Amino acid sequence: MNTKIAFQILGVCMLVMSCTTTSSQKITAAQSYNQYLDVAENKTIETATEIHKFWSAKLEKSPNQYPYHAKVASAYSQLFKATGEISHLMEAALHLELLNERTKYQNAGYIRSLVRNYISQHRFKEALTLLKKAEVLGENLQATQKMLFDVHLELGNVQEAEKYLSIFKNENSFNAMIRLSKWYDHEGKLLAAIKMMEKAKLKAEDANNKFLKQWSYTNLADFYGHTGRIKDAYAHYLKALELDPNDAYAKKGIAWIVFSHEKNPTEALRILNTIMLQHKAPDYYLLKAEIAEFMGENAKKEENINAFMKAVQDEKYGVMYTSYTISVLSEELNDPKKALKIAQQEVKLRPTPQSYDLLAWSYHLQGNSAKALHIIQKHVIDKTFEPVAMYHVAEILKANGHTETVSEIKAELLESSFEVGPIMTEKIQRL
Repeated sequence: MNTKIAFQILGVCMLVMSCTTTSSQKITAAQSYNQYLDVAENKTIETATEIHKFWSAKLEKSPNQYPYHAKVASAYSQLFKATGEISHLMEAALHLELLNERTKYQNAGYIRSLVRNYISQHRFKEALTLLKKAEVLGENLQATQKMLFDVHLELGNVQEAEKYLSIFKNENSFNAMIRLSKWYDHEGKLLAAIKMMEKAKLKAEDANNKFLKQWSYTNLADFYGHTGRIKDAYAHYLKALELDPNDAYAKKGIAWIVFSHEKNPTEALRILNTIMLQHKAPDYYLLKAEIAEFMGENAKKEENINAFMKAVQDEKYGVMYTSYTISVLSEELNDPKKALKIAQQEVKLRPTPQSYDLLAWSYHLQGNSAKALHIIQKHVIDKTFEPVAMYHVAEILKANGHTETVSEIKAELLESSFEVGPIMTEKIQRL
C-alpha cells in the first residue's frame, strides 16, 4: 500500500469529491475566454522581434562586443516562449554557447543563462556540469544553488536536491518558495505545495511582476486541478490570460477542463485548434488524438499520432519529447521493443522514478512483467505519486498476482479522474 498517497488522498478527500461528484457541472464560459482565442497581434513576438533586429545589427557591426550575444539570445528565448518554434530555442543556445566560450566559462551569470536553455531542452546532465562550474565561481551563489536544486531534482538526485534546498528553504523570497512548493509536490504533499505556491503568488502580486504573476497563476491552476478545485483552476488560467492573451499554456489548461471535466470534446478541439495556429508543440497532437479517441474517431486519432511522431523526428527537439515517444510506441504503435530501447537510454540520461516507470511499462508490454515488477519495486513505488505512473504500477502488480494492493491503488487513482482524463479513467476502472 502506498501510504503517502493514502495520506494525501485523505487530506484532500473533500476537495476531490467536488470534482468527482459534479463532473457534469459546467464551469467554463466561452464568452469569458473567446476574446483570447482570436488574438490578432502578439505583442511579445513584436517586441522580441524588434529587440532581435536591434542587437543583431549591433553585433554584426561590432562582433567583438560579446555581451551582445546575450541580448540576441534573450530575444530568441522570448520568441521561443511565444511561438513554440524550436529553432528559436536552438538559436538562443548557439549565442549563449558562443558567449560562454568567449568568456572561457568564467561568468556565472552567463553560465546560468545557458543552463536555463539546456533545461528547456531537457539536457539536464550538461546543465549540471555547467552549474558546478558556476558554483565554484561563486558569483551570485544563491541563484546557482537554486538552479542546482532544480537540476538535481530533474535528474532524480533527491538527496543532493534536498541538500541544496536546506540552504535556502527558509528564505522569504519568491524563488525559494516556488522551489519549496516543488519539493512538497515531489513528496506527494500536494496541499502543502499549494499553500506555498499561494504564498509565492502573493509575493509576485506585491511586487507587481507580470512574468512572475503569470507563472504563479498557471502553476497554481495546475495544482488546483490536481485536487479537484476546478473552478479555482479555471479562474487562474483566466487571470494568466488577462496578463498575456497569447498564453498558450493557459489556453491549453482551459481546453483540458472543457474536455476532462465538462466532457465537451468539440469545444476542447476548437480551443486547441486556435492555439495551434499561433503556437507550435508536438504534444498538442497527442491531446487531439486523445480527444479523437474519446469521440470514437479512430482515423483522426491515428492521424494525430502520426503527426506527433513526424514532428518529433526533427533532431532539434533532441530528448525533449522522449517520454511521450516511449508511451506512443509502446501503447499506440505496438512497438514495445523500440520503446524499451529508448526507455533504457532515458534512464541513463535521467534516472528518475518517472523514467524507470516508463522502462518498467515497456518491459510489461513486451511480456516481461516479472522484470517490470522488479523495477517498480526498486525505483517507482513510494518514489513518485504521479497518477499515470501509479496506474502502470497497478497493472504490473496485477500481472504478477498482487490483486489486493491493486484494488487499493485503484480506489486512490479514481480520485484523480480529472487529472488523467476520461480515457485513462476508463482504463483505471478496468483494473
